[in-house]
Amino acid sequence: MTMPKIGVQLYTLRRFIQTYEETEKLFVFLQDIGVNVIQISGIGPIEPEKVAHLVDKYGMDVCVTHKGFDRMQNDLANLIKEHKMMGCDAIGIGSMPGESRKTAQGVRDFIKEANDIGRRMKKQGMRFNYHNHAFEFEKIDGDKTIMDLLLEESDPEVFGFIPDVYWIQVGGENPAKFLERMKGRVKVCHFKDGEITGFPMITELGFGEVDLNACFKACMKLDIPYIVYEQDNNFDEDELKSTRVSFKCLEKLVDENS
Repeated sequence: MTMPKIGVQLYTLRRFIQTYEETEKLFVFLQDIGVNVIQISGIGPIEPEKVAHLVDKYGMDVCVTHKGFDRMQNDLANLIKEHKMMGCDAIGIGSMPGESRKTAQGVRDFIKEANDIGRRMKKQGMRFNYHNHAFEFEKIDGDKTIMDLLLEESDPEVFGFIPDVYWIQVGGENPAKFLERMKGRVKVCHFKDGEITGFPMITELGFGEVDLNACFKACMKLDIPYIVYEQDNNFDEDELKSTRVSFKCLEKLVDENS
């Protein structure tokens, strides 16, 4: 079994990474609370060389990113080059394009194109990764859900997943058990917590209805190497305080499962 490395998805802290100067201040904050694993998402228009410089200066391990599908389609060579500057071998997409999710054929067309992009990435030592929300658990082809199609019709050699345990549970599945369907296809797992019943409400880790300890044990069993905290909204006073609280929760999970 693998003890996952723990970190932070910077989309949580996106308002602090819109300029080079802000990003450097945030990296100092993260370093001070013990974070050296990050996912870069939601970052402002900062030159890739400058981002890579900060990553190196503060010893950050960029485990994955989220980038737009349009860049994967139209600017893949430069996208790969930027990731290699940061020492990152995993490029993620936050969701499929809105038009793709409307029909089963649209999902299949997306899978075909993502497979092709993934094969091009693999030749350069990179991997394509898909991040889920809850809509993927809606039926779209008979009894098949969008997630069924993604899992069953994508190429496991080039199409990976960034599972979000909260959205899996909102979608009606047990996240700790559902992770087993992604065995061998996950580098980074998103730990998010919140209320499941009624209108979804996202919280700091440990204050919602997700069984994070069961999810952590599942990640260990499946040899998933990274877990990152993500929180989209509903912060406890501010994002920095919420990050402190949630990262302490991840550290506690490490201690309890060591």
